[in-house]
Amino acid sequence: MILMASLESFLSQNIPFTSITVINVVFSLIILVIGYIVSKIIFNAFTKGLKKTKLPELVIDFLGRFLNIVLYAIVLFLFIGSLGVQVGSFFIGVSAIIGLILGFGMQDTLTNLAGGVWIAALRPIDKNEVVTVNGLTGQVSAVGIMATELLTPDNQFITIPNKLVWGSPIVNFTRMPTRRVDINVKISYESDLNKAIRVAINLMKSNKLILNNPAPDVATTELADSSVNIQLRAWTKTENYWTINGEMTNGILEEFKKEDIKTSYPPHMDIHLKKE
Repeated sequence: MILMASLESFLSQNIPFTSITVINVVFSLIILVIGYIVSKIIFNAFTKGLKKTKLPELVIDFLGRFLNIVLYAIVLFLFIGSLGVQVGSFFIGVSAIIGLILGFGMQDTLTNLAGGVWIAALRPIDKNEVVTVNGLTGQVSAVGIMATELLTPDNQFITIPNKLVWGSPIVNFTRMPTRRVDINVKISYESDLNKAIRVAINLMKSNKLILNNPAPDVATTELADSSVNIQLRAWTKTENYWTINGEMTNGILEEFKKEDIKTSYPPHMDIHLKKE
Protein backbone atom coordinates (compact mmCIF):
# COMPACT_ATOMS: atom_id res chain seq x y z
CA MET A 1 0.00 0.00 0.00
CA ILE A 2 2.80 2.38 0.90
CA LEU A 3 4.57 1.52 -2.37
CA MET A 4 1.44 2.14 -4.41
CA ALA A 5 0.83 5.42 -2.64
CA SER A 6 4.42 6.52 -3.29
CA LEU A 7 4.15 5.56 -6.96
CA GLU A 8 0.84 7.40 -7.30
CA SER A 9 2.34 10.45 -5.63
CA PHE A 10 5.36 10.34 -7.96
CA LEU A 11 3.25 10.00 -11.10
CA SER A 12 1.03 12.91 -10.11
CA GLN A 13 3.98 15.28 -9.61
CA ASN A 14 4.48 18.10 -12.07
CA ILE A 15 7.57 18.45 -14.22
CA PRO A 16 9.51 21.48 -12.90
CA PHE A 17 8.42 24.80 -14.44
CA THR A 18 5.50 23.13 -16.31
CA SER A 19 1.98 21.95 -15.64
CA ILE A 20 2.76 18.55 -17.19
CA THR A 21 2.65 15.61 -14.78
CA VAL A 22 4.85 12.53 -14.86
CA ILE A 23 1.85 10.38 -15.78
CA ASN A 24 1.29 12.66 -18.80
CA VAL A 25 4.86 12.06 -19.93
CA VAL A 26 4.57 8.28 -19.51
CA PHE A 27 1.26 8.20 -21.33
CA SER A 28 2.67 10.39 -24.14
CA LEU A 29 5.72 8.14 -24.56
CA ILE A 30 3.42 5.11 -24.86
CA ILE A 31 1.43 6.94 -27.56
CA LEU A 32 4.69 7.86 -29.32
CA VAL A 33 5.90 4.24 -29.40
CA ILE A 34 2.52 2.86 -30.48
CA GLY A 35 2.17 5.60 -33.09
CA TYR A 36 5.61 4.79 -34.48
CA ILE A 37 4.76 1.08 -34.74
CA VAL A 38 1.36 1.77 -36.35
CA SER A 39 2.91 4.22 -38.84
CA LYS A 40 5.44 1.56 -39.87
CA ILE A 41 2.65 -0.97 -40.39
CA ILE A 42 0.67 1.50 -42.51
CA PHE A 43 3.80 2.44 -44.48
CA ASN A 44 4.69 -1.20 -45.22
CA ALA A 45 1.10 -2.04 -46.22
CA PHE A 46 0.98 1.05 -48.47
CA THR A 47 4.25 0.27 -50.27
CA LYS A 48 3.36 -3.42 -50.68
CA GLY A 49 0.05 -2.38 -52.22
CA LEU A 50 1.76 0.00 -54.63
CA LYS A 51 4.26 -2.67 -55.68
CA LYS A 52 1.36 -4.79 -56.92
CA THR A 53 0.43 -2.01 -59.34
CA LYS A 54 2.25 -1.05 -62.55
CA LEU A 55 3.68 2.11 -61.03
CA PRO A 56 7.46 2.58 -61.54
CA GLU A 57 9.68 1.82 -58.56
CA LEU A 58 10.82 5.44 -58.46
CA VAL A 59 7.23 6.70 -58.04
CA ILE A 60 6.52 4.08 -55.36
CA ASP A 61 9.64 5.15 -53.47
CA PHE A 62 8.69 8.84 -53.73
CA LEU A 63 5.10 8.29 -52.54
CA GLY A 64 6.34 6.06 -49.71
CA ARG A 65 8.71 8.75 -48.45
CA PHE A 66 5.96 11.36 -48.63
CA LEU A 67 3.53 9.16 -46.68
CA ASN A 68 6.24 8.48 -44.08
CA ILE A 69 6.66 12.20 -43.42
CA VAL A 70 2.88 12.68 -43.08
CA LEU A 71 2.56 9.75 -40.65
CA TYR A 72 5.44 11.01 -38.51
CA ALA A 73 3.85 14.47 -38.41
CA ILE A 74 0.54 12.94 -37.21
CA VAL A 75 2.32 10.92 -34.50
CA LEU A 76 4.19 14.05 -33.40
CA PHE A 77 0.97 16.05 -33.05
CA LEU A 78 -0.67 13.21 -31.08
CA PHE A 79 2.36 13.10 -28.78
CA ILE A 80 2.25 16.86 -28.21
CA GLY A 81 -1.52 16.79 -27.64
CA SER A 82 -1.23 13.99 -25.07
CA LEU A 83 1.17 16.15 -23.07
CA GLY A 84 -1.61 18.67 -22.57
CA VAL A 85 -0.31 21.20 -25.07
CA GLN A 86 -3.02 22.77 -27.22
CA VAL A 87 -2.33 21.30 -30.67
CA GLY A 88 -4.22 24.12 -32.38
CA SER A 89 -2.07 26.84 -30.85
CA PHE A 90 1.06 24.74 -31.42
CA PHE A 91 0.12 24.31 -35.08
CA ILE A 92 -0.46 28.04 -35.46
CA GLY A 93 2.91 28.72 -33.87
CA VAL A 94 4.67 26.25 -36.15
CA SER A 95 2.91 27.74 -39.15
CA ALA A 96 4.08 31.20 -38.14
CA ILE A 97 7.67 29.96 -37.83
CA ILE A 98 7.44 28.22 -41.22
CA GLY A 99 6.05 31.41 -42.75
CA LEU A 100 8.92 33.41 -41.28
CA ILE A 101 11.48 30.93 -42.62
CA LEU A 102 9.84 31.00 -46.04
CA GLY A 103 10.20 34.76 -46.02
CA PHE A 104 13.95 34.38 -45.55
CA GLY A 105 14.59 32.19 -48.57
CA MET A 106 12.80 28.87 -48.29
CA GLN A 107 11.68 29.27 -51.88
CA ASP A 108 14.56 26.92 -52.75
CA THR A 109 12.95 24.26 -50.57
CA LEU A 110 9.64 24.65 -52.39
CA THR A 111 11.46 24.50 -55.73
CA ASN A 112 13.19 21.27 -54.69
CA LEU A 113 9.86 19.82 -53.57
CA ALA A 114 8.20 20.76 -56.86
CA GLY A 115 11.15 19.31 -58.77
CA GLY A 116 10.83 16.01 -56.91
CA VAL A 117 7.12 15.83 -57.78
CA TRP A 118 7.80 16.46 -61.48
CA ILE A 119 10.64 13.92 -61.59
CA ALA A 120 8.48 11.25 -59.96
CA ALA A 121 5.55 12.04 -62.25
CA LEU A 122 7.29 12.39 -65.64
CA ARG A 123 10.21 10.00 -64.94
CA PRO A 124 13.07 11.46 -66.99
CA ILE A 125 15.16 9.21 -64.74
CA ASP A 126 14.25 6.01 -62.93
CA LYS A 127 15.72 3.97 -60.12
CA ASN A 128 18.88 1.98 -61.03
CA GLU A 129 19.35 3.87 -64.30
CA VAL A 130 22.77 5.36 -65.07
CA VAL A 131 22.54 9.06 -65.84
CA THR A 132 24.54 12.26 -66.08
CA VAL A 133 22.83 15.11 -64.23
CA ASN A 134 24.30 18.56 -63.79
CA GLY A 135 27.71 17.23 -64.85
CA LEU A 136 27.61 14.31 -62.39
CA THR A 137 27.36 10.67 -63.50
CA GLY A 138 26.05 7.76 -61.45
CA GLN A 139 23.33 5.19 -60.90
CA VAL A 140 20.05 6.56 -59.56
CA SER A 141 19.67 5.35 -56.00
CA ALA A 142 16.51 7.30 -55.10
CA VAL A 143 14.53 10.46 -55.76
CA GLY A 144 13.48 11.94 -52.45
CA ILE A 145 11.21 14.80 -51.49
CA MET A 146 14.07 17.30 -51.64
CA ALA A 147 17.01 15.64 -53.42
CA THR A 148 18.07 12.96 -55.88
CA GLU A 149 20.67 10.40 -54.85
CA LEU A 150 23.30 8.97 -57.21
CA LEU A 151 25.87 6.24 -56.68
CA THR A 152 29.03 6.52 -58.79
CA PRO A 153 30.86 3.49 -60.28
CA ASP A 154 33.61 3.91 -57.65
CA ASN A 155 30.97 3.87 -54.86
CA GLN A 156 30.73 7.57 -54.08
CA PHE A 157 27.33 8.76 -52.85
CA ILE A 158 26.09 12.00 -54.44
CA THR A 159 23.09 14.06 -53.33
CA ILE A 160 21.76 16.61 -55.83
CA PRO A 161 18.96 19.09 -54.99
CA ASN A 162 15.90 18.31 -57.11
CA LYS A 163 15.81 21.82 -58.57
CA LEU A 164 19.21 21.18 -60.17
CA VAL A 165 18.06 17.83 -61.54
CA TRP A 166 14.83 19.16 -63.04
CA GLY A 167 16.50 22.34 -64.30
CA SER A 168 19.44 20.62 -66.03
CA PRO A 169 19.85 18.53 -69.19
CA ILE A 170 19.73 14.82 -68.30
CA VAL A 171 21.69 12.17 -70.20
CA ASN A 172 20.19 8.74 -69.60
CA PHE A 173 22.61 5.97 -70.61
CA THR A 174 20.41 2.96 -69.80
CA ARG A 175 16.86 3.97 -70.73
CA MET A 176 17.05 2.59 -74.28
CA PRO A 177 17.32 -1.20 -74.84
CA THR A 178 20.26 -0.92 -77.24
CA ARG A 179 23.32 1.35 -77.58
CA ARG A 180 26.04 1.92 -80.13
CA VAL A 181 29.64 1.31 -79.13
CA ASP A 182 32.15 3.62 -80.85
CA ILE A 183 35.88 2.81 -80.87
CA ASN A 184 38.27 5.34 -82.43
CA VAL A 185 41.50 4.08 -84.02
CA LYS A 186 44.33 6.00 -85.71
CA ILE A 187 45.95 4.17 -88.64
CA SER A 188 49.24 5.07 -90.25
CA TYR A 189 49.10 6.42 -93.81
CA GLU A 190 51.48 3.60 -94.76
CA SER A 191 48.86 0.95 -93.94
CA ASP A 192 46.16 -0.40 -96.26
CA LEU A 193 42.94 1.41 -95.23
CA ASN A 194 40.57 -1.00 -97.01
CA LYS A 195 42.25 -3.98 -95.37
CA ALA A 196 41.98 -2.29 -91.95
CA ILE A 197 38.25 -1.73 -92.50
CA ARG A 198 37.72 -5.39 -93.51
CA VAL A 199 39.59 -6.63 -90.43
CA ALA A 200 37.55 -4.37 -88.17
CA ILE A 201 34.21 -5.44 -89.65
CA ASN A 202 35.14 -9.13 -89.41
CA LEU A 203 36.12 -8.62 -85.79
CA MET A 204 32.73 -7.10 -84.97
CA LYS A 205 30.74 -9.69 -86.92
CA SER A 206 32.48 -12.52 -85.05
CA ASN A 207 31.30 -11.23 -81.67
CA LYS A 208 28.01 -12.85 -80.63
CA LEU A 209 27.05 -9.94 -78.37
CA ILE A 210 27.09 -7.49 -81.28
CA LEU A 211 23.75 -7.14 -83.09
CA ASN A 212 23.39 -7.85 -86.80
CA ASN A 213 20.70 -5.21 -87.17
CA PRO A 214 21.81 -2.44 -87.34
CA ALA A 215 24.87 -3.98 -88.93
CA PRO A 216 28.34 -3.11 -87.60
CA ASP A 217 30.11 -0.44 -89.61
CA VAL A 218 33.43 1.38 -89.92
CA ALA A 219 33.61 5.08 -90.84
CA THR A 220 36.62 7.18 -91.82
CA THR A 221 36.28 10.22 -89.57
CA GLU A 222 39.37 12.31 -90.30
CA LEU A 223 42.50 12.60 -92.43
CA ALA A 224 44.75 13.92 -89.68
CA ASP A 225 48.34 15.17 -89.94
CA SER A 226 49.92 11.83 -89.08
CA SER A 227 47.07 9.32 -89.28
CA VAL A 228 43.86 8.20 -90.92
CA ASN A 229 41.24 8.15 -88.15
CA ILE A 230 38.54 5.48 -88.34
CA GLN A 231 35.68 4.65 -86.01
CA LEU A 232 34.32 1.16 -85.33
CA ARG A 233 30.56 1.30 -84.74
CA ALA A 234 28.70 -1.69 -83.30
CA TRP A 235 25.22 -1.99 -81.77
CA THR A 236 24.59 -4.13 -78.72
CA LYS A 237 22.17 -4.51 -75.85
CA THR A 238 22.62 -1.78 -73.27
CA GLU A 239 23.66 -4.18 -70.51
CA ASN A 240 26.52 -5.42 -72.74
CA TYR A 241 27.86 -1.95 -73.59
CA TRP A 242 31.02 -1.97 -71.48
CA THR A 243 31.75 -5.63 -72.25
CA ILE A 244 31.72 -4.90 -75.98
CA ASN A 245 33.68 -1.69 -75.47
CA GLY A 246 36.51 -3.60 -73.82
CA GLU A 247 36.45 -6.57 -76.23
CA MET A 248 36.51 -4.32 -79.30
CA THR A 249 39.34 -2.17 -77.96
CA ASN A 250 41.54 -5.15 -77.12
CA GLY A 251 40.49 -7.15 -80.16
CA ILE A 252 41.22 -4.51 -82.78
CA LEU A 253 44.70 -3.96 -81.38
CA GLU A 254 45.48 -7.68 -81.56
CA GLU A 255 44.00 -8.10 -85.06
CA PHE A 256 45.90 -5.12 -86.45
CA LYS A 257 49.14 -6.54 -85.07
CA LYS A 258 48.44 -9.92 -86.72
CA GLU A 259 47.66 -8.28 -90.07
CA ASP A 260 50.63 -5.91 -89.88
CA ILE A 261 48.38 -2.84 -89.88
CA LYS A 262 50.24 -0.07 -88.15
CA THR A 263 48.51 2.32 -85.80
CA SER A 264 49.74 5.88 -85.62
CA TYR A 265 51.64 7.55 -82.81
CA PRO A 266 51.29 11.22 -81.92
CA PRO A 267 53.69 13.36 -84.00
CA HIS A 268 56.91 14.34 -82.29
CA MET A 269 59.67 16.82 -82.88
CA ASP A 270 63.39 16.41 -82.19
CA ILE A 271 65.23 19.52 -81.01
CA HIS A 272 69.04 19.61 -81.22
CA LEU A 273 71.02 22.22 -79.30
CA LYS A 274 74.45 23.15 -80.66
CA LYS A 275 76.94 24.74 -78.33
CA GLU A 276 78.81 27.71 -79.88
